[in-house]
Amino acid sequence: RNWRNLKVLLPLAVLACANGAFHIEAHLQGTSDISRRLGMAAAIVLISLIGGRIIPSFTRNWLARENPGRLPAPSDRFDTASIAISAIALGAWTFVPDNSISGMLMAVAAICQAWRLSRWAGERTLRDPLVLILHLAYAFVPLGLAFVSASIFFPAAVPAAAGLHALGTGAVGAMTLAVMTRATLGHTGRELKAGRGTSFIFVAVLLAGTLRILAAFVPSGAVIDMAGAAWMAAFAGFLLIHGAALTTPKAR
Repeated sequence: RNWRNLKVLLPLAVLACANGAFHIEAHLQGTSDISRRLGMAAAIVLISLIGGRIIPSFTRNWLARENPGRLPAPSDRFDTASIAISAIALGAWTFVPDNSISGMLMAVAAICQAWRLSRWAGERTLRDPLVLILHLAYAFVPLGLAFVSASIFFPAAVPAAAGLHALGTGAVGAMTLAVMTRATLGHTGRELKAGRGTSFIFVAVLLAGTLRILAAFVPSGAVIDMAGAAWMAAFAGFLLIHGAALTTPKAR
Protein backbone atom coordinates (compact mmCIF):
# COMPACT_ATOMS: atom_id res chain seq x y z
CA ARG A 1 0.00 0.00 0.00
CA ASN A 2 2.89 2.35 -0.68
CA TRP A 3 0.71 4.41 -3.00
CA ARG A 4 3.27 7.13 -3.63
CA ASN A 5 5.17 4.67 -5.82
CA LEU A 6 2.25 4.51 -8.27
CA LYS A 7 3.55 7.64 -9.97
CA VAL A 8 6.63 5.68 -11.05
CA LEU A 9 4.43 3.50 -13.23
CA LEU A 10 3.62 6.40 -15.54
CA PRO A 11 7.12 6.96 -17.00
CA LEU A 12 7.60 3.18 -17.11
CA ALA A 13 4.39 2.84 -19.13
CA VAL A 14 5.54 5.64 -21.45
CA LEU A 15 8.88 3.88 -21.87
CA ALA A 16 7.09 0.65 -22.81
CA CYS A 17 4.94 2.52 -25.34
CA ALA A 18 8.04 4.17 -26.78
CA ASN A 19 9.61 0.76 -27.21
CA GLY A 20 6.61 -0.50 -29.15
CA ALA A 21 6.35 2.71 -31.16
CA PHE A 22 10.01 2.39 -32.12
CA HIS A 23 9.33 -0.75 -34.16
CA ILE A 24 6.13 0.62 -35.70
CA GLU A 25 7.73 3.94 -36.63
CA ALA A 26 10.80 2.24 -38.09
CA HIS A 27 8.64 -0.16 -40.10
CA LEU A 28 6.30 2.47 -41.51
CA GLN A 29 8.67 5.41 -41.99
CA GLY A 30 12.16 3.96 -41.86
CA THR A 31 13.06 6.24 -38.94
CA SER A 32 12.46 6.22 -35.18
CA ASP A 33 13.02 9.84 -34.19
CA ILE A 34 9.80 10.41 -32.24
CA SER A 35 9.88 7.11 -30.35
CA ARG A 36 13.55 7.53 -29.43
CA ARG A 37 12.90 11.00 -28.02
CA LEU A 38 9.84 9.66 -26.18
CA GLY A 39 11.91 6.89 -24.62
CA MET A 40 14.56 9.37 -23.55
CA ALA A 41 11.92 11.68 -22.11
CA ALA A 42 10.47 8.82 -20.04
CA ALA A 43 13.91 7.92 -18.70
CA ILE A 44 14.68 11.51 -17.68
CA VAL A 45 11.32 11.90 -15.91
CA LEU A 46 12.02 8.62 -14.09
CA ILE A 47 15.44 9.92 -13.02
CA SER A 48 13.79 13.15 -11.85
CA LEU A 49 11.30 11.20 -9.74
CA ILE A 50 13.62 8.61 -8.24
CA GLY A 51 16.67 10.87 -8.11
CA GLY A 52 14.70 13.53 -6.30
CA ARG A 53 13.84 10.94 -3.67
CA ILE A 54 17.12 9.10 -3.12
CA ILE A 55 19.78 11.77 -3.72
CA PRO A 56 18.65 14.17 -0.94
CA SER A 57 17.95 11.21 1.35
CA PHE A 58 21.36 9.54 0.95
CA THR A 59 23.07 12.93 1.12
CA ARG A 60 21.25 13.89 4.31
CA ASN A 61 22.11 10.58 5.97
CA TRP A 62 25.81 10.89 5.11
CA LEU A 63 26.09 14.55 6.08
CA ALA A 64 24.32 14.04 9.39
CA ARG A 65 26.86 11.35 10.23
CA GLU A 66 30.09 12.60 8.63
CA ASN A 67 29.87 16.32 7.87
CA PRO A 68 27.39 18.23 10.05
CA GLY A 69 26.14 21.50 8.65
CA ARG A 70 23.83 22.47 5.82
CA LEU A 71 21.52 19.62 4.80
CA PRO A 72 19.55 19.09 1.57
CA ALA A 73 16.33 21.06 1.40
CA PRO A 74 13.23 18.93 2.01
CA SER A 75 11.07 18.09 -0.95
CA ASP A 76 8.37 20.69 -1.53
CA ARG A 77 6.17 22.20 -4.22
CA PHE A 78 9.21 23.48 -6.11
CA ASP A 79 10.39 19.90 -6.68
CA THR A 80 6.95 18.88 -7.88
CA ALA A 81 6.78 21.88 -10.21
CA SER A 82 10.28 21.16 -11.56
CA ILE A 83 9.33 17.60 -12.46
CA ALA A 84 6.06 18.73 -14.03
CA ILE A 85 7.77 21.46 -16.10
CA SER A 86 10.45 19.00 -17.21
CA ALA A 87 7.85 16.44 -18.25
CA ILE A 88 5.94 19.05 -20.28
CA ALA A 89 9.14 20.33 -21.89
CA LEU A 90 10.30 16.83 -22.77
CA GLY A 91 6.88 16.03 -24.20
CA ALA A 92 6.96 19.13 -26.40
CA TRP A 93 10.49 18.28 -27.55
CA THR A 94 9.40 14.74 -28.37
CA PHE A 95 6.75 15.78 -30.87
CA VAL A 96 7.90 19.26 -32.02
CA PRO A 97 11.67 19.24 -31.46
CA ASP A 98 12.43 22.33 -33.54
CA ASN A 99 9.69 24.59 -32.19
CA SER A 100 10.71 27.73 -30.28
CA ILE A 101 8.12 26.97 -27.58
CA SER A 102 9.82 23.62 -27.00
CA GLY A 103 13.12 25.47 -26.73
CA MET A 104 11.74 27.90 -24.15
CA LEU A 105 10.20 25.11 -22.11
CA MET A 106 13.47 23.18 -22.14
CA ALA A 107 15.35 26.29 -21.00
CA VAL A 108 12.95 26.80 -18.09
CA ALA A 109 13.18 23.11 -17.20
CA ALA A 110 17.00 23.28 -17.26
CA ILE A 111 16.99 26.23 -14.85
CA CYS A 112 14.53 24.51 -12.51
CA GLN A 113 16.50 21.26 -12.49
CA ALA A 114 19.80 23.06 -11.90
CA TRP A 115 18.30 25.00 -9.00
CA ARG A 116 16.76 21.81 -7.66
CA LEU A 117 20.15 20.07 -7.70
CA SER A 118 21.82 23.02 -5.96
CA ARG A 119 19.39 22.59 -3.04
CA TRP A 120 20.76 19.11 -2.27
CA ALA A 121 24.15 20.19 -0.83
CA GLY A 122 26.15 18.09 -3.26
CA GLU A 123 29.24 20.27 -2.87
CA ARG A 124 29.52 19.00 0.71
CA THR A 125 29.87 15.34 -0.31
CA LEU A 126 33.32 15.44 -1.92
CA ARG A 127 34.71 12.92 0.56
CA ASP A 128 32.25 10.15 -0.35
CA PRO A 129 32.28 9.03 -4.01
CA LEU A 130 29.13 6.93 -3.50
CA VAL A 131 27.13 10.05 -2.69
CA LEU A 132 29.02 12.49 -4.90
CA ILE A 133 28.45 10.40 -8.06
CA LEU A 134 24.68 10.75 -7.61
CA HIS A 135 24.96 14.54 -7.76
CA LEU A 136 27.38 14.51 -10.69
CA ALA A 137 25.20 12.08 -12.63
CA TYR A 138 22.08 14.16 -12.00
CA ALA A 139 23.94 17.28 -13.19
CA PHE A 140 23.73 15.88 -16.72
CA VAL A 141 19.93 16.37 -16.58
CA PRO A 142 19.92 20.21 -16.52
CA LEU A 143 22.98 20.20 -18.78
CA GLY A 144 21.20 18.06 -21.36
CA LEU A 145 18.02 20.12 -21.18
CA ALA A 146 20.07 23.28 -21.67
CA PHE A 147 21.89 21.83 -24.69
CA VAL A 148 18.60 20.77 -26.27
CA SER A 149 17.21 24.28 -25.79
CA ALA A 150 20.37 25.87 -27.20
CA SER A 151 20.31 23.56 -30.22
CA ILE A 152 16.79 24.76 -31.06
CA PHE A 153 17.68 28.45 -30.93
CA PHE A 154 21.29 28.21 -32.15
CA PRO A 155 21.43 25.12 -34.39
CA ALA A 156 24.59 26.31 -36.16
CA ALA A 157 26.50 26.52 -32.88
CA VAL A 158 25.01 23.73 -30.79
CA PRO A 159 24.32 20.36 -32.46
CA ALA A 160 21.16 18.53 -31.46
CA ALA A 161 23.26 15.46 -30.64
CA ALA A 162 24.92 17.31 -27.75
CA GLY A 163 21.74 17.42 -25.70
CA LEU A 164 20.75 13.89 -26.65
CA HIS A 165 24.10 12.46 -25.50
CA ALA A 166 24.14 14.57 -22.33
CA LEU A 167 20.78 13.07 -21.39
CA GLY A 168 21.54 9.55 -22.60
CA THR A 169 25.21 8.76 -22.07
CA GLY A 170 25.50 11.27 -19.23
CA ALA A 171 22.34 11.25 -17.14
CA VAL A 172 20.95 7.79 -17.91
CA GLY A 173 24.34 6.05 -18.09
CA ALA A 174 25.94 7.61 -15.03
CA MET A 175 22.82 7.49 -12.85
CA THR A 176 22.20 3.86 -13.75
CA LEU A 177 25.74 2.87 -12.79
CA ALA A 178 25.65 4.96 -9.61
CA VAL A 179 22.41 3.40 -8.38
CA MET A 180 23.43 -0.12 -9.45
CA THR A 181 26.64 0.17 -7.44
CA ARG A 182 25.00 1.49 -4.30
CA ALA A 183 22.16 -1.03 -4.48
CA THR A 184 24.60 -3.90 -4.99
CA LEU A 185 26.64 -2.94 -1.93
CA GLY A 186 23.63 -2.29 0.27
CA HIS A 187 21.52 -5.30 -0.67
CA THR A 188 24.37 -7.81 -0.52
CA GLY A 189 25.51 -6.80 2.94
CA ARG A 190 28.68 -5.02 1.88
CA GLU A 191 29.97 -1.80 3.41
CA LEU A 192 28.63 1.32 1.70
CA LYS A 193 32.08 2.51 0.73
CA ALA A 194 33.66 3.15 -2.65
CA GLY A 195 37.11 1.65 -3.07
CA ARG A 196 39.59 2.57 -5.76
CA GLY A 197 37.95 0.23 -8.27
CA THR A 198 34.51 1.71 -7.71
CA SER A 199 35.90 5.24 -7.94
CA PHE A 200 37.53 4.25 -11.24
CA ILE A 201 34.24 3.11 -12.79
CA PHE A 202 32.59 6.36 -11.68
CA VAL A 203 35.33 8.42 -13.32
CA ALA A 204 35.07 6.27 -16.44
CA VAL A 205 31.33 6.72 -16.90
CA LEU A 206 31.56 10.49 -16.30
CA LEU A 207 34.39 10.65 -18.82
CA ALA A 208 32.31 8.67 -21.32
CA GLY A 209 29.44 11.13 -21.03
CA THR A 210 31.70 14.15 -21.30
CA LEU A 211 33.58 12.82 -24.33
CA ARG A 212 30.35 11.84 -26.09
CA ILE A 213 29.06 15.39 -25.72
CA LEU A 214 32.39 16.73 -26.95
CA ALA A 215 32.16 14.49 -30.01
CA ALA A 216 28.95 16.26 -31.00
CA PHE A 217 30.84 19.55 -31.22
CA VAL A 218 34.07 18.14 -32.61
CA PRO A 219 33.16 15.29 -35.00
CA SER A 220 36.04 12.90 -34.53
CA GLY A 221 36.24 9.16 -34.69
CA ALA A 222 38.99 9.22 -32.07
CA VAL A 223 36.83 11.09 -29.55
CA ILE A 224 33.92 8.72 -30.14
CA ASP A 225 36.27 5.73 -29.73
CA MET A 226 37.57 7.15 -26.44
CA ALA A 227 34.01 7.70 -25.23
CA GLY A 228 33.14 4.12 -26.14
CA ALA A 229 36.26 2.78 -24.42
CA ALA A 230 35.45 4.72 -21.24
CA TRP A 231 31.85 3.44 -21.37
CA MET A 232 32.99 -0.17 -21.70
CA ALA A 233 35.56 0.29 -18.94
CA ALA A 234 32.87 1.61 -16.60
CA PHE A 235 30.37 -1.21 -17.07
CA ALA A 236 32.96 -3.98 -17.48
CA GLY A 237 34.59 -2.61 -14.33
CA PHE A 238 31.27 -2.84 -12.50
CA LEU A 239 30.95 -6.48 -13.56
CA LEU A 240 34.47 -7.34 -12.43
CA ILE A 241 34.32 -5.44 -9.14
CA HIS A 242 30.75 -6.10 -8.03
CA GLY A 243 29.70 -9.11 -10.07
CA ALA A 244 30.81 -11.56 -7.38
CA ALA A 245 28.59 -9.86 -4.79
CA LEU A 246 25.56 -10.51 -7.00
CA THR A 247 26.37 -14.22 -7.50
CA THR A 248 27.45 -15.25 -3.99
CA PRO A 249 25.64 -15.44 -0.62
CA LYS A 250 24.88 -12.20 1.17
CA ALA A 251 27.70 -11.00 3.41
CA ARG A 252 27.14 -11.01 7.15
